[in-house]
Formats: sequence, C-alpha cells, structure tokens
Amino acid sequence: MERANQSVVSEFVFQGLCTSRELQIFLLLPFSTLYLMIFVGNLFVTVLIITDHRLHSPMYFLLANLSFIDFCLSSVTTPKLIIDLIKDNKTISFGGCMSQILCVHLFAGGEMVLLVTMAYDRYVAICRPLHYTSIMDTQKCIWLIFISWIIGFVHAMSQLILILELPFCGPRVIDSFFCDIPLVMKLACVNTDTLGIMINAESGVLAIICLVILLISYTYILLTVQLHSKDGSSKALSTCTSHIIVVVLFYGPVIFIYLWPVSITWVDKILSVFYTVITPLLNPAIYTLRNRDIKNAIKKLKNHR
Repeated sequence: MERANQSVVSEFVFQGLCTSRELQIFLLLPFSTLYLMIFVGNLFVTVLIITDHRLHSPMYFLLANLSFIDFCLSSVTTPKLIIDLIKDNKTISFGGCMSQILCVHLFAGGEMVLLVTMAYDRYVAICRPLHYTSIMDTQKCIWLIFISWIIGFVHAMSQLILILELPFCGPRVIDSFFCDIPLVMKLACVNTDTLGIMINAESGVLAIICLVILLISYTYILLTVQLHSKDGSSKALSTCTSHIIVVVLFYGPVIFIYLWPVSITWVDKILSVFYTVITPLLNPAIYTLRNRDIKNAIKKLKNHR
C-alpha cells in the first residue's frame, strides 16, 4: 500500500557540469567545438580506412571499429550536455535516462573488449608474424568484432535490468550531466547497498579481466621485441605505444569512477568528461600522428586533390 501511494518519477533533472550560468555559456563553444572535432576525426579515420585499399588489414579494421565506438560513446552524452548548457531546466525523461545508461555501458563495455582484441592482433603480428595472415583472417576479425559487441550488449543489459525496476519517488536531481548508475541509484526509494555491490562486481569483473589480459599481452609483446633482433622493432614499438596510450586514457578515468571507493563529485565530473569527450577526441589523433600508413594515406588523399 505504501508503494502504491508513492509518486513515480517521470523525469530526472541534471545539475550539469557547474551551477554558474556565466561559466555554462562560456563552456558552450569549447564543447561544441570538441564534439565537432570528435565527429570529423572519427568519421575521417573510419572512411579513410574503408576507402584506402592499403589499409584493408585486420589492425585497421579494428581501428575503424574503435573510431566508430568512440563516436557513438561520445554521442550518447555530449550533444545533451551541449544543449543543457543553454537551458535553465536540464531535464531528461525516465526512458531517456535508462537509454543513456544502456548505451553508455554498451559502447564502453564493447570498447573494453575491442581493446583486448586489438592487443591480441598486435600479439599475433609481433610474436607470430609468419602465421599472422592465417590466424587473423577476415572471418576471424569479423567474429572478434561481433564478440566485442555481444559482450558489450550483455554487460549493458545486465546493468540496466538490475536498476530498471527500482522505485523512484523523489528526489530526482542527478548531480552530473548524464545518467550514471551510481548517481541514479542514490535517488531510489529503497536501500541499494547490496544492489550497488552487485553492479560494481559485474562491471569490475569485466574491467579487471580485460585490463589484466591487456597488461599481460603488452608485457609479453614488449619483452619479445626487446629479446629479438631490432629489425622492425621501432615500428612494432611505435604501434604498441599508440595502443598503450589509448588503453591508459580509457581505463584511467573508468577505474577511478567505478572502482575507486572514495567518490568526489567534481572529480567524477572531470573524469566523466575525460572518457566521454576527451578520449574519443584523442584516439584518432594518436593513431593518425603515430601511424606511418595512415599518414601516407592522408598524403595520397591530399595529392589526389
């Protein structure tokens, strides 16, 4: 009977990045510019890899998928953030909030697995070069991409199912710029301590397994490069360095937000901006600036003009 008398929350209100109206207006142009750069940069990398036949290899196919996922991850939160910078009433419907949670975890979970797949590709290319073409054929590559999306979807659905039936009867203010599970759970009308442990455990297991595999893979790769002759070592190390930088940029903020026991609101907001805006912006730049094949493809494109 008590549950029946509770009013159901139909929408949530975002606090946003800050409370200062002047600062919000000031941030409008920078964030709009950053999102435009994310859109252009990731789309450019994806189209370049698709259209240039010299980039039709598993490594670049995986990179094109990474660029696509980065664009999708940023698009879940950044356009809403930009629109809310000029709005006084920063609301999102209950369905919109749940959709944000689903999509953020779908793309973030898929990216975790995709980064592991990219590490496996580099392991085969550097540690078993003679067997690379037979191990990383087109069919295998497509399957690995498909698996990363499936794991991301299962992860996202498991997170969403756990909070979808929670009763929300007020307050309805989320101290962030998008719907994040820990912040949404705080607004539930029931105790969510046990549920929080379950959600963190599921996310933590996926993140830690992927991170451990990545650390082992790149340690083995770097040791292999160091122990063998230096022919081609420079290119191998350059490629691995790009991957490692991307892994650090992605996992750093995620670990602090979801696995760090102490939560500081302004720190969480900065880290959320980092992995939803800054990382998707930097990834195409890192691979473009450090990759000789992509730089050559860009030069060829310029010459054709």
